[in-house]
Amino acid sequence: MVDLTTEMAGLWAALGSGPAHRGRVIQFACAGTGEGTSTVAREFARLAAVRARKPVWLVDADLAQQGQQETVAAEVERFGRLGSPAAASPDGSVFYAVTPPILGRDGRPVDPARLMTARPCLGGRLWVTRFRTETLRSGQRAEPLPDPRYWDAMRKHADTVVIDAPAADRNDVAITLAPYVDATILVVAAESTAPNEPVILRDEIEAVGGRIAGVVVNRSTYKPPSFLRRLVG
Repeated sequence: MVDLTTEMAGLWAALGSGPAHRGRVIQFACAGTGEGTSTVAREFARLAAVRARKPVWLVDADLAQQGQQETVAAEVERFGRLGSPAAASPDGSVFYAVTPPILGRDGRPVDPARLMTARPCLGGRLWVTRFRTETLRSGQRAEPLPDPRYWDAMRKHADTVVIDAPAADRNDVAITLAPYVDATILVVAAESTAPNEPVILRDEIEAVGGRIAGVVVNRSTYKPPSFLRRLVG
C-alpha cells in the first residue's frame, strides 16, 4: 500500500481551486514506463474525492493495460468496496476509437461507449473506469481520439476528472489528450528518469496546445536537479 496523502495535499494546494461552474480535468503523464504515474494519479483522485463537492472520476486511459479498478478493489481499507458497474459516459461520447470496430452477434458494430464502465467507491465520491480490453481481438486497436466531447460532458457531472495516462514511451495518449484537459502534471521517477525525457515530453505537450501545471518527483527524499526545477518555470 502506498499512501501519498501529504504529498497530494501539497499538489492540491499548488493547483488551487477549480472553477465553480464546471469540473476540471487533470492529466497525469510520464515519459517512461515504471515512473509511478498510476499510483500518483490514484492517490490524487482519492484526496480530491474527499474534498470535492461532486463526485471525482479516475479515468484509466491505458487502453492496452488496465489496472486502476483492480488496484482500488484490493485496497478496501482505503477506498471501500467497489459498487456495481455503470456507464462511464453521461451522453454516449467516448475518448477512444476501436479499429477495426468490434461486431456484435448481429454483425453490427458495437457502440464504443459500451466498452468502458465505471464503478464507485468511497461511498460514491470516487468513480474508477475500466476499458474492456478483453473484448479486443487480434488486429484490433483502441486509440485515443483528438476530440473534446467526452471531457466536456464529464465536466458537467464531476468535480474533478483525473486521467491516468500511459507512459509516453508506449504510446501518444498523453499528447493526444493534452489539448483537451485543463492541466497536465508530469511524474518523474527520481532515480531512473533520463534528464532529457521529461523535457521532451513537456515540449511535445506544449506544442499541441497543452498546459503543464507542475511536476511530481516520485521520491520524497530526492532533490531534483536544476533542469526539473526549471521545467515549468
